[in-house]
Amino acid sequence: MTRTLPLRIIRLVIGLLLYGIADALLIRAVVGVDPWTVFAQGVVVQTGLSIGLLTVVIGALVLLLWIPLRQKPGIGTVLNVLLIGPAIELGLWLIPAGTVLWQQVLLFAAGLLLLAVASGIYIGAHLGPGPRDGLMTGIHNRTGWPIWVGRSGVELTVLLVGWLLGGNFGVGTVIFALTIGPLCGWTLPLFGVHRQTPPTQVRARLQTDGPAA
Repeated sequence: MTRTLPLRIIRLVIGLLLYGIADALLIRAVVGVDPWTVFAQGVVVQTGLSIGLLTVVIGALVLLLWIPLRQKPGIGTVLNVLLIGPAIELGLWLIPAGTVLWQQVLLFAAGLLLLAVASGIYIGAHLGPGPRDGLMTGIHNRTGWPIWVGRSGVELTVLLVGWLLGGNFGVGTVIFALTIGPLCGWTLPLFGVHRQTPPTQVRARLQTDGPAA
C-alpha cells in the first residue's frame, strides 16, 4: 500500500483537475449547472469574487461541518478543497462560452461526461471523499437517514439560496440531476471503485454532484 501511495496521489490530482475542468465546461455551456455551483455563482454575483476562490472557500466551510458529524478527512478531502477551484479557473480561462445552441449542448455534454470520468478517477485513488460527499455520509451516519434524504435537503437548500442570489439555474441543472448518477454508475466500476471503495462512499458519489463544488 505504501509503495502505491505516490501513484494514488498522482491519480487523485489528475482526477480533481479534470473535475475542475468539467465544472468549467458546464459553466461555459450557460444552460444551468449543478446545485453547489449555482450556489457558488450566486455568491460570485453578490461579492464579485472569482468562482474558483469561492469554490475553495465553500469547500473549506463545508469541511467545518464535518466536526459535529465526527467525520475524518483524508488527503483526498484536503486536495479536493484546494485543487478543484483553481482547476475551474484554468478551465474558464481556456474555454470560451457557448454563444449558440449547438455549442452550448456540446460544452454541457462534454462537461457532464468528463465530470463522471473524473469522479471515477479520483474516487478510485481511495484517499478520502470530497467535503460534500463526506457531509452526506456524515448526516447518514449520525442520523440514520438515507443518504438521499440528507442530500436532497442540503442540495435543495443551496440550490434555492444560489438561485435567489443570482446563480445560473436552468435546464442543465435538471439534466445534471437526472443523469450524473447513472453516468457515475458506469464510470466508478470502470475505474475499479467497486473493488475497494467502502459502499457508503460509492453511494455518496452516486447520489451527490460534486464540488466541487
